[in-house]
Amino acid sequence: MSAAAPSTRPTGYPVAERLDLVETLPRTAPTHRVADPYRWLEDPQDPRTVAWSAAQDELFAEHRARWPGRERVAARVRELLGAGSIGPPVWRGQRRFVMRRRGDQEHGVLLVVEPDGAGGERERVLVDPMAVDPSGATTLDAWQPSKEGDRLAYQLSAGGTEESVLHVLDVATGELLDGPVDRARYSPVAWLPGGERFYYVRRVDPDLVPPEERQYHRRVWLHTVGTDPAQDVEVFGAGRPMTSYYGVSVSLDGRWLVVSASEGTAPRTDVWLADLTATGAERPALVEVAVGLDAQTSAHVGRDGRLYVATDLDAPRGRLAVADPTRPGRDGWRDLLPERADAVLEDYAVLDGPELGDAPLLVAAWTRHAVSELTVHDLATGERRGEIPLPGLGTVGGLLSRPEGGHELWFTWTDHTTLPHVHRWDARTGEVSLWAAPPGEVSDVPTTVSQQVEVTSADGTTVRMFVIARADLLDDDGRPRRPAPTILYGYGGFGVSLTPGYSATALAWVEAGGVYAVANLRGGAEEGEDWHRDGMMAAKQHTFDDFHACADALVAGGWTTPRQLAVSGGSNGGLLVGAALTQRPDAYAAVLCAAPLLDMVRYQLHGLGVTWSEEYGDAEDPEQLGWLLGYSPYHHVRDGVRYPATLFTVFDGDTRVDPLHARKLAAALQHATSAPVDEAPVLVRREKDVGHGARAVSRTVDLVADTLAFAAFHTGLDLGGPAAG
Repeated sequence: MSAAAPSTRPTGYPVAERLDLVETLPRTAPTHRVADPYRWLEDPQDPRTVAWSAAQDELFAEHRARWPGRERVAARVRELLGAGSIGPPVWRGQRRFVMRRRGDQEHGVLLVVEPDGAGGERERVLVDPMAVDPSGATTLDAWQPSKEGDRLAYQLSAGGTEESVLHVLDVATGELLDGPVDRARYSPVAWLPGGERFYYVRRVDPDLVPPEERQYHRRVWLHTVGTDPAQDVEVFGAGRPMTSYYGVSVSLDGRWLVVSASEGTAPRTDVWLADLTATGAERPALVEVAVGLDAQTSAHVGRDGRLYVATDLDAPRGRLAVADPTRPGRDGWRDLLPERADAVLEDYAVLDGPELGDAPLLVAAWTRHAVSELTVHDLATGERRGEIPLPGLGTVGGLLSRPEGGHELWFTWTDHTTLPHVHRWDARTGEVSLWAAPPGEVSDVPTTVSQQVEVTSADGTTVRMFVIARADLLDDDGRPRRPAPTILYGYGGFGVSLTPGYSATALAWVEAGGVYAVANLRGGAEEGEDWHRDGMMAAKQHTFDDFHACADALVAGGWTTPRQLAVSGGSNGGLLVGAALTQRPDAYAAVLCAAPLLDMVRYQLHGLGVTWSEEYGDAEDPEQLGWLLGYSPYHHVRDGVRYPATLFTVFDGDTRVDPLHARKLAAALQHATSAPVDEAPVLVRREKDVGHGARAVSRTVDLVADTLAFAAFHTGLDLGGPAAG
């Protein structure tokens, strides 16, 4: 039955109807009675939802005006982002392509740097999102130069939708050669030599599938530049699950095509290889490399003619094998880098230029408890030759060498308070040098200390977290002199590792005298694939237990108190903090919940939810629905509980996680909480024309300022300055 009833609790919040809606689920084998009083909030066009959302906007603005120091922290975050950013070089012959953002730019700009003919270099702008759309609502999602570097494929999307549209331009002239090609969301581009054709991934014509399936049904296509994409040759994907994602790459010489497929976000990848010289590009004969295996695998054929296979098959921390590409199956794999017991293999690069003679090298990037290291190996045998010194305990990214061979390696390095810089390693001398720094600098940064703390979770598992604080607030042993307002951040899902990385959010909080902690929870991959799987599906509660243990450790260690502790997370991390606040409402003073998943009974029906069932479980399966109901935040709200101050931040352009999750839990908490609205409010911050991913810098500044000011107000951190106007 479904009858409307007004809220009976005079909370001071906007009125939200509570439906007497109870269903017996799943429909195929009814076993669980599930209430859903705010089902109507799933529809953004429902007049009740429109009115409720407008009232929430007013409530948020009213509270925002009370937060002291909001403008001051906004100014500081703007300064911390004002140094801009720089990416590693992507080489094509004498040209290099690089992303750079100056401090006064809203988005990064794609540049090409090339010889100027007079012994020097010149740089030119290839793609500037602000030139395309001065409003700042358009983002550059991906780009790929051709093998010769004379053409560039790039993808743009608007309004946060991530619905990428593909274009091709001539690098020398900037002339647009192709596009727009729509339906290219999450598409790799694999150029064939000559720059006339490439493989890519595109969804099928929406008229060929039901409306609810139009964001799925991808295929691999072969496209000729300048031709109608409707005439593209379909290469792969027909008959496979509609939620499949595909990868595609072509070897430097154009001979070998690699196609990969994964079903949604399942931690399994199938890989095929085709010799294009035998069949031509239009109808490649794909041979199995790794198909039907419970493992994540990637592959490429190197300049030395060997097939390189990176996999976690029988190696949850990862290994690198080589094989003959004419016999690519697992029986022919030979380990080049075996699994290590103490570190996770993250990436690798080959250095095989003539400068190294007959001693080509392999560089491997590892993380040990989420901290990066680089090791050097003999390319032929995998024998370790040494390691590359790094600036400190941080994170390496962008491991790049010249595709045509060479003796140089470029990589980025960062930690929690250091902007990413690009470094260059010379394999001939072993020297590491700074290659490129961000265009600007960050000034007046106090000395901070980052330390890794071990925590024991509920089942005895050791969990680690990074804790960052100002040095002057610690004693000689690195312990806190007194408890301080603290933000605990976590994610814990999809095999995503939280490694040290520069964060204006963290630095602004720590500068003001707070403590910032980052938890490495099960569900991530900080300790390999087993660590991931120990926090997914039936084991998802481990993620929340780990988070609670980290919070308790911060209190027990004297870093903070429950009245000074805020928790923060977005997307899957929004689910994390949603579970934290409903399972342990007394443990936290404030909750920052961004773009969250919260109704785990109906998550598969919205956004990209159907692709995540391998991570969380399928609500149509009675047993798995039981797992989901065991922690689904929306279904664990209890009347009369004093819930912590909670700020939901949602984005109307979000096509991954529908804002309905935040609306429904916000309404439930506003109805149920015993805390007065002026003491521990439940607020919704709604933003238009942005989505789940990239955004303009000014938008980032406003979001960070609001979340930090809210957290400071409810944990007692003095940001200085007057209330927001």
